This record gives sequence, C-alpha cells and structure tokens, in this order.
Amino acid sequence: MIDMDMNQYLGAFLDEAGDNLQRLDDLLLTLEKDTTNIDVINEIFRSAHTLKGMSATMGFEKMAGLTHALEDRLDAARKGTHHLDDFDMNLMFSSLDAMQAMVDSIRGGDSDAHVDVTALVTSLRDMDSEVKEAKVAPVSKESASAESASLSKQEKEWVTEAKNEGRTVFRIQVNLSESCLLKAARAYMVVNRLEEMGDVIKTEPSVDALENEDFTTDFLLYLVTEQAEGGIKDAILKISDIASVSMEELSEIKRETPAPQPAREKAPPPVEPPKEKAPAETPRPAQPAPPPKPDAKKANQTVRVDIGRLDKLMNLVGELVIGRARIERLVQEARLREFDEPLSQLGRISGDIQELVTKLRMVPVSFTFDRFPRLIRDISKSLGKEIELVLEGQDTELDRTVIDEIGDPMVHLIRNSLDHGIETREDRRATGKNEKGTLKISAYQEGSGVIIEVTDDGKGIDPEKVKRKAIERGILDEEHAATMSDEEAIQIVLLPGFSLAPAITDISGRGVGMDAVRTKVEALGGQLDLVSSVGHGTSVYVRLPLTLAIVLSLLIKVGDETYAISLENVEETILVKRENIKTVHGSPATLLRGEVLSLSDLADVLGTQVKETHRDEYPVVVVKIGKNKIGFIVDELIGQQEIVIKSLGRFLSKIKGIAGATILGDGNVALILDVASLYTTKG
Repeated sequence: MIDMDMNQYLGAFLDEAGDNLQRLDDLLLTLEKDTTNIDVINEIFRSAHTLKGMSATMGFEKMAGLTHALEDRLDAARKGTHHLDDFDMNLMFSSLDAMQAMVDSIRGGDSDAHVDVTALVTSLRDMDSEVKEAKVAPVSKESASAESASLSKQEKEWVTEAKNEGRTVFRIQVNLSESCLLKAARAYMVVNRLEEMGDVIKTEPSVDALENEDFTTDFLLYLVTEQAEGGIKDAILKISDIASVSMEELSEIKRETPAPQPAREKAPPPVEPPKEKAPAETPRPAQPAPPPKPDAKKANQTVRVDIGRLDKLMNLVGELVIGRARIERLVQEARLREFDEPLSQLGRISGDIQELVTKLRMVPVSFTFDRFPRLIRDISKSLGKEIELVLEGQDTELDRTVIDEIGDPMVHLIRNSLDHGIETREDRRATGKNEKGTLKISAYQEGSGVIIEVTDDGKGIDPEKVKRKAIERGILDEEHAATMSDEEAIQIVLLPGFSLAPAITDISGRGVGMDAVRTKVEALGGQLDLVSSVGHGTSVYVRLPLTLAIVLSLLIKVGDETYAISLENVEETILVKRENIKTVHGSPATLLRGEVLSLSDLADVLGTQVKETHRDEYPVVVVKIGKNKIGFIVDELIGQQEIVIKSLGRFLSKIKGIAGATILGDGNVALILDVASLYTTKG
C-alpha cells in the first residue's frame, strides 16, 4: 500500500501515469511500423523508465516490476542483441493494458496488487540465451565497492569525448543514512536529479541493482556535466535520507575492467549495434537534453483543477445568468431607464465570465481521439484486415462533459466501420480497391457546434437490402418501401434492434450499436446523420453542442405554457398563411422555397390543451433532424434567450420529447424540448 508520506502525491502520480501510458501507446504504434527505429526505442525506454521510477517511489511494486521487465526487453533491442518482432509488440501492448488496469485499480482506491502480471513479466524476460547472458547479473553488496572504479572501454571513450568538448566528468559517491526505509526511491531521486544537471553515464551498482535495493547504503555515479561541483553536491544533499556526498573529478582513466551494464538512457552516443570504427563519429551525442528550466517555468504557469470544482463554478455562473435575466425583466416592467447603463455593464461582465468558464471546461477532442489508433490496431489484427487511420481536427474543442460522454458511441461507430463497412483484403482486391482500407475520423466546428465525422471507404449500405430486411421484420410494408428513397431507407439502420449483419460478432453488430449511438448523441443535445454509397463507403456525422450548461434558445408559447428549443436545432422561423397549408399523404404540409415542408401542430404532439382559434396565419418553427426538416406550428414566438439547462431528476429524465428545464426571467419554469425525439413521436 501507499506510504502515508506519499499519499499526498497520489493525484499527481495518477495524472502523470496516465500521460506516460498514452505516450507509450502512441510510441509503440509508431515502433510497430518500423521495429528497428532506435530513436523510438529510446523514447519508449525513457517513458517506461520514468513510469518505473514513479511506481517504485509510490510503493507500487508490481507496476515497477512490470515496467522493469519491459525495460529489459527494450534495452536488449537498444544494444542490438534482440530484434523486435510481432510477438514482442503484442507482448508490450499487453503490458500497457495491464499497467492501465493497475492505474484504474489505484484510482479506484485499491492497489496494483490485484492485477496478475506474473506471466507477462516472465514472457518479457524470456529471451534467447545470448540476450540473457548480456543482462547484468545483480551486483552483490560485497562486490559493489570492490569494483567501484570500473569503466568499460566504450564508457572511457564517452568520458574522453566529453572532456574534449569542455565538460567535466565527476565520480560521485552517495551515502544514505542507516535509517533510510526507501533506498530504491532515494537512489532514483538522486539519479533523476543528476540527469537534470547532465548525463549519468554509469552507476555502481547497476541501475537494476539500485532499483531492486541490492546494495547497502552507498552507491557510485559517473556524471558528465557543465555544472559546478558545489551546485551538484547541494542538489543531492537536499534529498531526504542523504547522509553524505563525496565527489572526485576524473582526469585520467587508469583501469579497464569491462562492465556489461550500458549507460543510462540519456547516455551521450546514439545506441546502435557496435561497429569497429566508432571513436571519431559515434559519440556525437552530447547535445544534452534541453535545460529543465524552461520546462519548469512552463509547468508553473499551469495548474490542474478538479473537474468537480469547474462544475460548481459553472453552476454559479448559471445562477448569475438567471439572476441577470430576472433583474432585466423587473427593470423592463418598471421602466427604470436609469438602470440601463449599469445593467448593460453587468451583462458584459457576466457574459465575459460565462465565456471564460466555458473555455476553462473545453478540452480538445484528442482527449478521446488518442485512444483510437490503438483500438483500430487491435480490431484490425483480430479481423485480419489492414486499416489506415486518418485523424483530422484533433485540436477542435468540446466541453469536458461532452467529451466524456461521446467516447463510447465513437467506439461503436469505429467497430461497425471496421467489422461491417471495410471489406476483407480479398474482397477489396476483387473490386479493384486498395487492399488497405481507410478510416477517417475528423472534427471541425460549424456554427455554434462541433461535427465529428467518421468515414470509411468500405462497401457501403445497400438500401435495397435494408428495405428487404425491414419488410421481413415487419417494419415496412412493400407499398411504403416502393415509394421510399434510398436516403430514407438507409436511415432505417438507426432504428432500435435493426441489424443487417447475418450474425452478431464480438466486434459489433449494426442495430443495437447504431441505435445506442443515436440515443446517446440526442441525449447530449446533438444529432446523428448517416450517408452511404454502395461500393464507396459510409459516413456518419455527429453534431454536438459546444457545451451542455448554458445555451442560446428560442422561447415559444403553446397554449399557456412557455417552452424552449435550442437554437442548435432551429433552422428558421416563418409565418404560414392558412391557405398555403395543404394535405400531403394525409399530413399537413406547405411549400418552403419550392420544397415540401411537413407541418405538425406542436400542441397535438405535446398533448397540450389550447383554445380553438381561427387564424389567418400560423407561426412555424422549422427544425432540422438529420437530413429531414419539419415545421412545428406554435401559438407565439417569444424570442431568443440564453438559458441554463437544469436536469429534471432521475424519475422525470425519461420523458420523451423533454430534454430538461430552465428558469426564466420571471421566475417561471420552462421545459426544454428535444426536437429529435418529438420528430420520432410525430412519425
């Protein structure tokens, strides 16, 4: 379990661990394309090493052990004694999954002990005999001090190169206090601190031994640096449980005892399979990593804020908006002109605060998109398909709440595209397509919302096949199917339980998945549209509001009740004369710029009692649901207003056609209409 002194760092550990795991995932996907890329291997090694050190410091031994085993395999690849293949890549991806499970367990208040990684650790360390011999055997406590001055030939060349460049090489002996309980953690902190000041080219005992606490209380480090001796010593002594530090500048290297343990991951020369002609060009390293100061400064300019606090802040801003609307109404009713200027100023200030808080909650869609490359890699391998993923618009921002909710529906869409949309290599070859299928996921802002588009170049959806299936299921009759357009037929796949798949697979099944996607998107105040072309592919467009908290809406009146409709869904408002309302297929309709617009009396849809009145013209709100438009006849158009969306609670949240409620300026409650489900109800 976590040491009490370390518990205060748990939140930071979880955040950093999540970032490192995502980075490792991205790097492994890059490495899989070229398993000989030494730069990527080094990057993975560094990230794994960081994660290992953090885990060990926090006392999560299983995670530290797994990352340690991962380092072993990567280290062998860096030295050229082991060549990575598909088995290695699958093994490393499985290791990341196990680490993620550990992080999730820790975040849930447990530890990493419940995740069994024994088989993974064994597999990671089970390499051929040549590699096993290349690994450094644990250095015994007795031999550590006896071999304290050994440098290999290669390490001596690094020292010589560093001195030729005007840098200093120090041999540093660190002694821990006898009462130190976390020796491995303190050693890691020393190494980490020194790596910020230069390049640690060797430790004695080895890094492995230090991390396994296979030493007494003292250890040696060799540091190449431009820093002064006094500053280095002070930096080390600031670490807890350090008893003493002694430093010696190396001027001549007298001994030549080979040491099998290679340099730390930040060692100067690029690591390649050894060649005979190395000395003159190989070390060109020594451009040390950029100084930490700018990074530290940048880190100090940002702060992590709990999402719960932002939610509370947004609620307070919502109350401010309601209060402002209430004051504006009272002033308007009292006709107090002297309040116009201060009210205008209050409106600007509250508007700026609202905009700022909204931006604070915005995160890029990459927060969700980052998980897709790995997901697609795993699914395509299980299906035996080759898929190229194209991501666009990852910097497009959405409210954090929307981002959290849209992840699972997006996974449904991706699984459907890979399983049912994109054909097998043989089928694609037979139709003259490239064997590699393409899945494109893009995000872009349109108006006051964001559209996420998922497009594949697969076989598309056959509308005739959809119609036949719908007739078999009793959803359509043959007469209706004959008059239905291809575009309308394709939308049937969004109906609950409808599926074109001959059998439901582990990956997906069009029907339950697509209906679930539409339900979730509409619950978020968004819309889903499906476009497909036989032989060319399918595109799914998901339109989402930027934020769920405060939205601009159109207030309408039906009978004596006031309702709100989000302007995201409103195309326009019109006045339709009585004589222009005709009956088409038994339903009222009118012509709007040469196109037939279906009409529906909103009072009938809502079941609202209204007085029978004969008017010469009717106010109509034209809303767009996917590719369809419908005009809702209302009694009165009140105007636009910013509203704060309030939940109706658990018991009333399932009412069809109602998305929530808001408090108006006069203190009354107005229901917010969900036009998408109203259209379904009407249909």
